[in-house]
Amino acid sequence: MKYSEIDEKVKKSLKRDWIITNGIGGFCSQSEIGCNTRKYHGLLIAPLTPPARRFLILSKLDESIETNGKKYNLFTNIANGDISEGYTYLTKFKKDYIPIFTYQVEKITIKKFICMQYGKNTVVVFYRVKNQNAESRLTLAPVMNFRDFHTMSHNHIFKANQTHYNTKVKVILDNNSETPIYMNCSDGKYLKHIDDTFYNMYYPREEERGFETTENHYVPGVYSINLAPGEEKDITFVCSLEENIEEIDGIDIINKEVMRLSEIVYEAEFLQNSKMNDNKNDIKKTLIMAADNFVVNRPSFGLHTIIAGYPWFLDWGRDTLISFEGLLLIPRRYDIAKEVLLTNIRDIKFGLVPNGYSGYDNRPLYNSADASLLLIEQVNKYLRYTNDYGFIQNKIYPALLRIMEAYSTRIDVDGDCIYLDNDNLISAGTENTQITWMDAKVNNIAITPRNGKTVELNALWYNALKIMAKLADKFYDKKLSKQYLEMAEKTKVSFDEKFYNKNKKCLYDVLGDDKIRPNQLFALSLSNPIVTSPEIAMEILTIVQKKLLNNYGLRTLAPEEEGYVEEYVGSPYKRDSSYHQGITWPWLLGLYYDALKNTMKIENDMVRKEKIEQELKDLEERTKTTFEKEMYERASIETISEIYDSKEPNEQRGAFAQAWSVAEILRIVFNK
Repeated sequence: MKYSEIDEKVKKSLKRDWIITNGIGGFCSQSEIGCNTRKYHGLLIAPLTPPARRFLILSKLDESIETNGKKYNLFTNIANGDISEGYTYLTKFKKDYIPIFTYQVEKITIKKFICMQYGKNTVVVFYRVKNQNAESRLTLAPVMNFRDFHTMSHNHIFKANQTHYNTKVKVILDNNSETPIYMNCSDGKYLKHIDDTFYNMYYPREEERGFETTENHYVPGVYSINLAPGEEKDITFVCSLEENIEEIDGIDIINKEVMRLSEIVYEAEFLQNSKMNDNKNDIKKTLIMAADNFVVNRPSFGLHTIIAGYPWFLDWGRDTLISFEGLLLIPRRYDIAKEVLLTNIRDIKFGLVPNGYSGYDNRPLYNSADASLLLIEQVNKYLRYTNDYGFIQNKIYPALLRIMEAYSTRIDVDGDCIYLDNDNLISAGTENTQITWMDAKVNNIAITPRNGKTVELNALWYNALKIMAKLADKFYDKKLSKQYLEMAEKTKVSFDEKFYNKNKKCLYDVLGDDKIRPNQLFALSLSNPIVTSPEIAMEILTIVQKKLLNNYGLRTLAPEEEGYVEEYVGSPYKRDSSYHQGITWPWLLGLYYDALKNTMKIENDMVRKEKIEQELKDLEERTKTTFEKEMYERASIETISEIYDSKEPNEQRGAFAQAWSVAEILRIVFNK
């Protein structure tokens, strides 16, 4: 039928994304009805240099059933203005560890399970078919490509070379002989096609984002599988970059992956008393499994790292460290937490933790003034959970000392210009650099220029001084401990004097900039809050509640401020210009949550204390209710998006699975 004529239920399903991952940066993702609506959708998106250089390998596996002289296409694709109607045979979709689709055609039931092999660029599609019809035939048509997942094969004519022996197939696309693609099926016959191209697959989600919308794919052939009357049959299809594909046991891969995820859930002790069953969603279980998607290995380092978000981000230092507690400490993944800390200190340059690595040549990138200070905060949290001072002293502490020394003097890497000024406050950046988390640039122009003395950098600096004083004392350097404490006191005096905005009863975002933004919450939310006045703390919380807070997170700018934008829509230019200008970010709820808890500790007035306590309870309940609906009914299936519109109905925008969104909502749901 015409794509423009589909009903609202189908439109909603096309906008719901699911994802599974393979632990090395690769992933498998589609819409709820199995239709690819993004250029980033595919059954096998494989990192050729894990976790980077991700390539689309297997776009889809399209199934058809022939029975009683009639052919039924079970797949759903959009091309040339039409949508194929395979979704009409889809009776159920659920994600229970892995995605499971159930189709019904006449008296034939097909259950399809999709799974990735952990640590390998391999995807398994397993079918359990029950044929209560006459003799029938199942056809599986792999739809392939070989392109960087950010690009598109628009108007592309593929050059293909393929060989097959029985059901094992080797395909080389566009002369990429160093990366052959392998397929195998446990049943049926393989029928080779010649020059078979799927033309003009259309991606509506890319059109929404202002990008190219159509591309071609290659169909190397089909697998034809006979089904006898009354027969129940299990069929396993595997696509991989591993040559020994005929030795890969798809059922074993599925069992191992379900067991691996089950063990991660079980290890999070908080869930041991929760009764899990297929008929009832459990938000804690779902969040723990969502968290696992972001935990990946960098084989070149021999260490784990954290992917910032899917489908398009790689591992970023700032995002990793903000996500650290929720993704790793609460689920008790302490060994991986140690590796992530080691990853973050591995390439420190002049005191800067890399904010990421190039997706093409693995080069560290130094465009973050806050990552190094966030590292010190997360080291403190790691110690709070593990008491593992030996590891920190021997492996991490020397790097932290280098960070403190660098920030105490001057850092000038890639124009970052970070230094401790004479007033004992940290200044960072230039008009042309974006090195805080509000880092959007359009045509090399900073949208939210925050160079100078930002509220969060100075709150983080004070917190780092206090933590390092404690560590220096613990590691028998009393003189250094005293020095850090003296520096911390000088920073606090200057901060109290300069950052309080008497007119708006809150904190300046940047000295000289009184826009109301959520960054002031850093002054209340860290292990050592720099704001210790109960009165000022309440003023900050009050203005954040009134101006920035909603159910999905915090706005990045108050509505009455110049430049406020409430919808993240339009061209790439328009969207990038609005990214930090009022759009809601879920991870900021974590700052608000911690700010409430810390203010509770310093508040002496019982009436205000009870008010904060009630807001904490309300926040926990609102967050749980909001994100249960989000993960089970709205756009991101069993995960949480990067950003949301600030106007109702708060549509999901940006990356549909974001590490710090999941991590911070997880912390609130677990009351941590």
